[in-house]
Amino acid sequence: MRTATPPPVAPTGDHHDLAIALFAVIVLVTLAITVWVGRRGSAAEDFYAGGRDFTPLQNGFALSGDYLSAASFLGVAGLIALYGYDGVLYSIGFLVAWLVVLMLVAELVRNAGRYTLADVLALRLRRRKVRAAAGGASVVVTLFYLVAQMVGAGSLVALLLGTNSSGARTWTIVAVGGLMIVYVTVGGMRATTWIQIVKAVLLVAGSVLLTVLLMVRFHGDVAELMRQAAQHSGAGRRYLEPGLKYGASGTSRLDFFSLGLALVLGTAGLPHILSRFYTVPTARAARRSTMWAIGLVGGFYLMAIALGLGATALVGSAEVRQANPAGNTAVPLLALVLGGGNGSTGGVVLFALISAIAFATILAVVAGLTLASSAAFAHDIWAGAWRGRPRRGGRRAAVPASRRTRGGRARGEHVLGGATEREEVGVARIAAVVIGAVAIALSLFAQQMNVAFLVGLAFAVAASANLPVLLYSLFWRRFTVRGAVWSVYGGLVPAVLLVAFSPVVSGSKAALFPGVDFHWFPLENPGIVSIPLGFLAGWIGTLTSPEPADADRYAELEVRSLTGAGAA
Repeated sequence: MRTATPPPVAPTGDHHDLAIALFAVIVLVTLAITVWVGRRGSAAEDFYAGGRDFTPLQNGFALSGDYLSAASFLGVAGLIALYGYDGVLYSIGFLVAWLVVLMLVAELVRNAGRYTLADVLALRLRRRKVRAAAGGASVVVTLFYLVAQMVGAGSLVALLLGTNSSGARTWTIVAVGGLMIVYVTVGGMRATTWIQIVKAVLLVAGSVLLTVLLMVRFHGDVAELMRQAAQHSGAGRRYLEPGLKYGASGTSRLDFFSLGLALVLGTAGLPHILSRFYTVPTARAARRSTMWAIGLVGGFYLMAIALGLGATALVGSAEVRQANPAGNTAVPLLALVLGGGNGSTGGVVLFALISAIAFATILAVVAGLTLASSAAFAHDIWAGAWRGRPRRGGRRAAVPASRRTRGGRARGEHVLGGATEREEVGVARIAAVVIGAVAIALSLFAQQMNVAFLVGLAFAVAASANLPVLLYSLFWRRFTVRGAVWSVYGGLVPAVLLVAFSPVVSGSKAALFPGVDFHWFPLENPGIVSIPLGFLAGWIGTLTSPEPADADRYAELEVRSLTGAGAA
């Protein structure tokens, strides 16, 4: 294949109308789904778990839809376009993480919990402070993740409008935040799940289309694709070798190890992923959902690697970086070239289609994240911790069949701390508004950061605060209330503090505050320090606890998690 200089790829203003029209269609369709589904139920089980009647295939698509976020479609391909081999390592970490979910989490969490991570802990550690700690950590994790998605939305629409102005990105972030609040407050988990399913189908179909066009362009010659990518990367053969981003020094290599640890362990602690296992009727269905998700996610990341290489080969790393310094717009730019280039009808149509799919991806993921964070606040912090102690008994009074919801509970029945379902769901809707507003404000400061990198921080916090307490609770008989609280805060506080005093926030051109420098922690990802601290704090807290573990409650948790006896 003859080498050619990558063409200019900035879309012209004459063709923005088509892309904007497709964006509008995506928004209208998702809003229609939300309104239609939102009328079907208002009980807590409908709002938090979608009635628990989704099939494994449906939930598998929804799981992959929740997981394949802007970080996957925009960020990972962008990192590969800019850094080659080192960018590929992101996709490997994201994929391997699902093995941890499948082997250790999916079935046990479905059996032991009801709506949130704190429900699993409360089965053997029925204390308000445990719910408060787990709920607070879940809110922090989802906020990190929300920022990444909304930054991706700002980059995408700015490219669509042919401008790099901060104003376009700002208004896009505000609009996405408003839409996600509507999705959650009106439709709950049922609407969010169907939006995820639709989005997953669109995302996989769009990725397949681009990958096929790319392979046709290079006549199926992957070696030629890699050669062209190296030639137009600006780094030559180094583009195809490890070290372009993480090999400059010992610190950068350590940073990569920290990132990999966070990616592999973080998925099992993500609140919006854990909540998905409660939308299916049984633990077996949860496991089958995970297997479907692994297949879809694995296939997608293989295509993401090809698309990242294709963006470098056909667009060029310099042009990708010029359109967005973090590389978040590499895939839409590749679509423009594959469709025929700037000014061509095919190029404009494909660019608009892929941009609309990416926008749908962002809308769906932010809805799931907002729902998970609002559920953590309302169900765990407000109802479980603030309103009073959860009931010690797991049995519910008999409810007439005419008054039962799908989960067997009567509408309006008291659930935690004296709160009724109606009150709790109302608080969750208010929390969605507040959390959405906070996410919008934080996103405005992070507009120039790569979305995959931002998600890496969310994974680090999840792996540090949520995973240790979850594994200890499920598998360690001696685990106590003090151990649980120390484990959550022992991972959460160091992770957040290390991020605050890292090059992510200050001391570099790409930092949140590039004009100042108060960083002292050298790594960009805190996982290598904060994850072990979370496990260590839980271990020390348990050994020094004045109150021994309750053997009967652990036995109850063990039987329920392994057999499903008594599960919701």
